[in-house]
Amino acid sequence: MPTDALMDSLARVATYLVPGVFAITVHEVAHGWVAKQCGDMTAARAGRLTLNPIRHIDPIGTVIVPLACVLFLGLPFGWAKPVPVVAANLRNPRRDMVFVAAGGPGSNFLMALIWAGVIAFLIYVVPYGGGGEWLYQMARAGIMFNVALGLFNLLPIPPLDGGRVLREVVPRSAASVLDRIEPIGMLLIIGLIVLEYYTPVKVLSAVLLPFMDATVLFFLDIAGVR
Repeated sequence: MPTDALMDSLARVATYLVPGVFAITVHEVAHGWVAKQCGDMTAARAGRLTLNPIRHIDPIGTVIVPLACVLFLGLPFGWAKPVPVVAANLRNPRRDMVFVAAGGPGSNFLMALIWAGVIAFLIYVVPYGGGGEWLYQMARAGIMFNVALGLFNLLPIPPLDGGRVLREVVPRSAASVLDRIEPIGMLLIIGLIVLEYYTPVKVLSAVLLPFMDATVLFFLDIAGVR
């Protein structure tokens, strides 16, 4: 492969890989950081409050499942190693678990805002066509990745963050139902993804796309672009 073509391919990979890795890594770190602020040092002692993505790799969720999904479903899907949180260590377990769970999606929306700031900076400092195209495209990808990851994780299905938040705000009887769902929650999520891509039943699109479109446009408006 010619050198120019190789560099172009590497640049395209980095354009999506860098914001994607940061989106997933910071999401997990945020859970542990919030837990630490609420009294649980488990993640900190386990060395999980780091931006080193290697510390957050789950052999199944980060390697095996994504490869299988790409090979057999034609789409990327996976997850990082969950950050350990011991609810009993939290100062107010029921309340603080809401903060811990919401910390992940919250960090994604904060990163989307930062990427919007990068775009705004580039517009004023490096006009499009003046050498900043690669970083501009990376910043747009950063907004898309973080909005998608944040909203997806807010779905009220355990073990997603939205399911964990829901568990702590509903009555105890309903929380016990969610506890029974959690062991098969990931299978339910994969099933929804399969339905989305291979059947006319588009549950995820119907639920997520309106929010995703509106949220992405919100951050692009902040950046000064559409």
